[in-house]
Amino acid sequence: MTERAPGPDHALYAHSPLPGRAALRWPGGTRVALMVFLYFEYWEFDPPKGAVYDKRHDGPLGGIFPNYKVHAQYEYGNRVGIVRVLDLLDRHKLPVTVAANAGACKNYPYLVGQLRERDYEFAAHGAFATRILSSAMSEADERAAIANSLDTIERTAGMRPRGWIGQDYGESTITPRLLAEAGLSYVADWGNDDQPYFLQTQPPLLSIPNQAEWDDVQLIWHRKVHPAIWHDSVLEAFTQLHADGAASGTVFGLHIHPWLLGQPHRIAMLEAAVEKITAATDVWRTTAAGIAQHMGPR
Repeated sequence: MTERAPGPDHALYAHSPLPGRAALRWPGGTRVALMVFLYFEYWEFDPPKGAVYDKRHDGPLGGIFPNYKVHAQYEYGNRVGIVRVLDLLDRHKLPVTVAANAGACKNYPYLVGQLRERDYEFAAHGAFATRILSSAMSEADERAAIANSLDTIERTAGMRPRGWIGQDYGESTITPRLLAEAGLSYVADWGNDDQPYFLQTQPPLLSIPNQAEWDDVQLIWHRKVHPAIWHDSVLEAFTQLHADGAASGTVFGLHIHPWLLGQPHRIAMLEAAVEKITAATDVWRTTAAGIAQHMGPR
């Protein structure tokens, strides 16, 4: 019997325990790279039959379409919630990576203009919040979906995305290869590290950590965690990563879904978390594209 080499059961990346790595240094000797992920999404009123999406978003009616209640919940973010969020981000002068659905870019030109005025980075976030990449798709269909997302965002937002942030972290077994072949520099789907690393694709694709552990939707919406506990979890994660960054640079991403944190009874929790994070020293405020540029080609 052939003994299997140490590491994961796939060839996407090699096993790399933290103690054996060279120290990672951020610009100016800062400890932690702070990114804000602002989710700009479009929820279809009646998605096509067979569309793969996170069923936890169905609400009490289950997968019945058209679902007015659920659609209105998410639409609130693009009508009202995002206004509160943008005002908050403006006051704290934070750079932002927008995880943009192609559908959102087509349906909300006013918001696209607001995001462009602020010089935010646009990263591709698939077509719709109601359609995620999965192994239920053929390679041709997945390749076409990626190309359509990139092309639509480039046409509407005026910039071609450099990176991919999968809708609901959705990928198939071939997604990283297809993203690399499409010319992207990074993917922010994997939550298996505190530092960026290169996937073994051709050409190499940078994996930028995207942690579901303190994602607002994962905690508040799916796990039913109180917003005050979400606030504490975010700050505890940031504090630990900031401390770890003294030895070797770390990455912290703050997730903001306007339909959730932009609600009037939750925005204060986001404000409180941002105030404490931005008061910290030795923090590099950047975007996902900024991290990819710093890491350079492999």
